[in-house]
Amino acid sequence: MHRAIEGRRAIRALAAAFAAVLVLAVAANALAGIVKVRIQAGNIVAIGEGGFTPTALPKNVDAPITIFGKGRLTTVDGSLPPVLKTIEFEFDKHGSVQTEGLPKCSSGQLQATTVPAARKRCPGAIVGKGSGHAVVKFPEQPPIPVSSPITIFNGPTIKGDPSVFAHFYTTVPAPVAFVIPIRIETIHNGRYGYRVNAEIPKIAGGNGIPLSGQITIGRKWTYKGVNHSYINARCPDGRLQAVGRFGFNDGTVLRGSFVNPCKTRG
Repeated sequence: MHRAIEGRRAIRALAAAFAAVLVLAVAANALAGIVKVRIQAGNIVAIGEGGFTPTALPKNVDAPITIFGKGRLTTVDGSLPPVLKTIEFEFDKHGSVQTEGLPKCSSGQLQATTVPAARKRCPGAIVGKGSGHAVVKFPEQPPIPVSSPITIFNGPTIKGDPSVFAHFYTTVPAPVAFVIPIRIETIHNGRYGYRVNAEIPKIAGGNGIPLSGQITIGRKWTYKGVNHSYINARCPDGRLQAVGRFGFNDGTVLRGSFVNPCKTRG
C-alpha cells in the first residue's frame, strides 16, 4: 500500500515536472528557429529538434507561426540522467503570444479529468498537444515506464502576462490527472523579451526522471472579424535566438544560447 501511494505521488509530481520541461524546451527551440540542438555537460546530454512554420517572416510586424519540437535527456555512459531540479528560458523579443478573444480554461475545469474529458470541457482554449515519456526508478527495482498525452490550454493572465495550463492523465500505477500553470513573463533584457522558469518538484524521493517528449503549439481564431494567432514572430535582422539553463540534483548545469538565421519576406 505504501509503495502504491508513493507511486501515485510520483506520477503527479512527474507530470508537473515534465510539463514544465517539455513546454519550455520546445518553445525555446522553436522561437530560436532551431532544427537540431545537442547540449552536453559532463555525462548529461540534452538532444532536441524543433522549428516553426512558415519559416519566412515579415521584417517589422509579427506574423502567425506554429511551433513544434521533440527532445530527450540521455547520458554518455547510457545510465539514467540525474534528476532535473530547475529550468529557465529567455526568448527573443521579436515574437509575441496573443490571446485576445481566445477562450480561457481554469484549473478547476481540468482537475480529475481524463484527456478526452479535459479537451471536451475546454475545446476553445486548446493551443497545443503532444506526449511525454519518463521513468520512475525505485531502489533495487527496474524502471517503471510512464507516458502521458499532453494538452496545453490557454489560462488566465498572471500579473498581466499570459499563462497556460499543461494537462496530463495517466493510469500507471493508478488513474491520476495533473494540471500545472506556466506563466509567460514579459521582461526587458536586451535581446530577450520573455521568460519562463520552473522549479521542478522532488519526484518520489528523487526517483522520478522525465526522459523525452514531443509537442506542437499553435492556434488561429477570429475575434470581432479580425484573424488572430496564438504564437507570432518577425525577422528584423536575420536571426532569432533564446538562452536556456537546466539545473540537476547532482550540481550539473546545462546552458545553451541558441542563434539561428531566419528569412525575411516583404
